[in-house]
Amino acid sequence: MKFSLFAHMERISPDEDQKQLYDEFIELCKIADEGGMHAVWTGEHHGMNFTISPNPMLNLIDVARHTKNVRLGTGTVIAPFWHPIRLAGEAAMTDIITDGRLDLGIARGAYSYEYERMMPGMDAWEAGQRMRELIPAIQGLWKGDYAQEGEFHSFPQTSSSPMPTQKNGPPIWVAARDPNSHEFAVSNGCNVQVTPLWQGDAEIESLMVKFNDACAKFPEQPRPKIMLLLHTYVADSPEDVKQGAEELNRFYNYFGAWFKNERPVEQGLIKTLSDEEIAGHPFYSPEAMERDLVIGEPAAVIERLKKYEALGYDEFSFWIDSSMSFERKKASLERFINDVMPAFR
Repeated sequence: MKFSLFAHMERISPDEDQKQLYDEFIELCKIADEGGMHAVWTGEHHGMNFTISPNPMLNLIDVARHTKNVRLGTGTVIAPFWHPIRLAGEAAMTDIITDGRLDLGIARGAYSYEYERMMPGMDAWEAGQRMRELIPAIQGLWKGDYAQEGEFHSFPQTSSSPMPTQKNGPPIWVAARDPNSHEFAVSNGCNVQVTPLWQGDAEIESLMVKFNDACAKFPEQPRPKIMLLLHTYVADSPEDVKQGAEELNRFYNYFGAWFKNERPVEQGLIKTLSDEEIAGHPFYSPEAMERDLVIGEPAAVIERLKKYEALGYDEFSFWIDSSMSFERKKASLERFINDVMPAFR
């Protein structure tokens, strides 16, 4: 099982300097590269200081300047916000600039807050249909002389300009949850990213079952890779485990508030949640975080990850977004590299 870093700029206070946050993001990517991680992933988001990344390919081109070996993944671009010709060309140019290190992760998107601003009137179903139309178009444009008559985009014969460095183009990854998404990814020769939300190891097992079922349904397709993305904190003591769980619980409360899209937002920052609101959440709690996420001292983290490796996951992505201080993120990542990863070599 390979290991990667999943990270964004996180801004949770108007007092935080955005250039400093970006420099800290780059420093985490450099640690991942120097520590032997396989890849760095960063996503696409708009108008949200919670995860600042309006175009992940800009970030990844800069990460390429600061690193030597890591793959550079979009985790993920939001399909309905892209015209296929534009995405094919920009991804190919990114692949050229980064010497063929790009992996292109694509999703339908998750936040109605973004849909309202970027594609008013669109719902999650339409976003998913747009993704299903976009991916074959990207693959066709990278082959060249591709024309499309689609529900959302139609255009005459066109080739991606430029063409990517990697043969057949960068690997495409699809963010999948339901069986149909797994089947779409596998049948179209794409790898799969899965992100369990709040049901712990049972959900991690069920997502692998869906993936395996999709592979069995399309035996003519080479088996793609599957990546597990999960919030991770490697602690240095039992007390630190508890603190990490409390911090990630606060993060998830904010994630849930952004997802529900009911709370006021000013200057890109959501209205502060009170301690009482966080304590009263119906299913988020520090205990749930410790149960469902990878939070523990190195030996416990190794034991947890060995289970995921045995299930068949090809890659585990250390999701470092947590609203923790940079110092705590850095220390956790370094413990992961130094004390956990060697158990898998």
